[in-house]
Amino acid sequence: MEQALKNSTGRVSELLSQLNESATLAMARKSRELAQQGVDVVSLSLGEPDFDTPEFIKDAAKTALDNNITHYPPVNGILEVRRAIAEKFRRDNGLQYTAENIVISTGAKQAIANTVYALVNPGDEVIMPSPFWVSYAELVKLAGGIPVMINATVENDFKITTAQLQDAITDKTKLIIYSSPCNPTGSVYSRSELQSFADVILAKEELYVISDEIYELINFNGKTESIASIPGMAERTITVNGVSKAFAMTGWRIGYIGAPKWIAEACNKMQGQITSGANSIAQMATKSAVEADPSVVKPMIETFHKRRDLVYGLLKEIPGVVTNLPEGAFYFFPDVSSYFGKTDGHVTIKNATDLSEFLLEKEHVAVVTGEAFGDANCIRISYAASENVLREALKRIKNGLGRLHA
Repeated sequence: MEQALKNSTGRVSELLSQLNESATLAMARKSRELAQQGVDVVSLSLGEPDFDTPEFIKDAAKTALDNNITHYPPVNGILEVRRAIAEKFRRDNGLQYTAENIVISTGAKQAIANTVYALVNPGDEVIMPSPFWVSYAELVKLAGGIPVMINATVENDFKITTAQLQDAITDKTKLIIYSSPCNPTGSVYSRSELQSFADVILAKEELYVISDEIYELINFNGKTESIASIPGMAERTITVNGVSKAFAMTGWRIGYIGAPKWIAEACNKMQGQITSGANSIAQMATKSAVEADPSVVKPMIETFHKRRDLVYGLLKEIPGVVTNLPEGAFYFFPDVSSYFGKTDGHVTIKNATDLSEFLLEKEHVAVVTGEAFGDANCIRISYAASENVLREALKRIKNGLGRLHA
């Protein structure tokens, strides 16, 4: 894709030239292209629930349409929806936000982008535990910031330590971005771990945190903790959430933040020059989602839990694959470095990208290289698919890896 951009008439901006294509979207695109050629591709590349949006949410959207809620909404979101989100934060997360602390955006990705652009100056350092979601580093670079990775390994459940965080902070550190439950690892930080991080963060002035909690409800071991609920951290934290994952609303494109008023106002200003307000019908559907008791999605969470256990067992049957047991989200991030340097007689696997492309071309199963997430030893596998699809995909992965030898 980058070469095509360079060869097109004229030349794209230096800013765009520095931007990498989203690895998850790139693999999804390659999978679609093969499928269009008649190839039977099993795709585990996108993080999208294979469920439909619940009926009560769709009914709310239909009602909004019938009530002609079809005009420009306020840039930061419809007031009654922002109030509902603030109440959701109080009910579920112990966060005392009001509507003025809420900004509704076109997906959690835009919410994160708004925040990064509103806070990060050229040369500012932004810490992110690695592995991290693919867009974090790219958004920071677009803002002129410097991504600073803290490496976490599968042996430590892909979680960083307080000592690592302390060592990474410098005079130039402005922001920390992390997700819990984590995309791509499924790891979840406990309250005691977050308290230790908070102690370090609060010791440095003008250091802020983006807490990406989009997978909040997909947690198999209890409640997801919000770092903003720790005393002193509400003034330092931008809590990002949305309805895409837990409510199977990926296509509705609604995310939101809860933040200190001055940060919310800055994000509102940024959004006003890029997209203005998010879709009005989708906002009213979101209102019904956040007002609902979270237990309404329990059957979907239980299904993900069963799938996690299934995939964990199947991965354990593949020699040389090392994985943790994710506590949330719907991903595995196995270490496959034992296959680097091996060949099937035609292709030699040098890294996770090679392995991902090998599996797609030879076994027609799509996964995503871990290099895009900050760990070149791993691949990301989404288990947001039926058990039959998962069994077939893991069979293909096992077959493909079994063809590789020294």
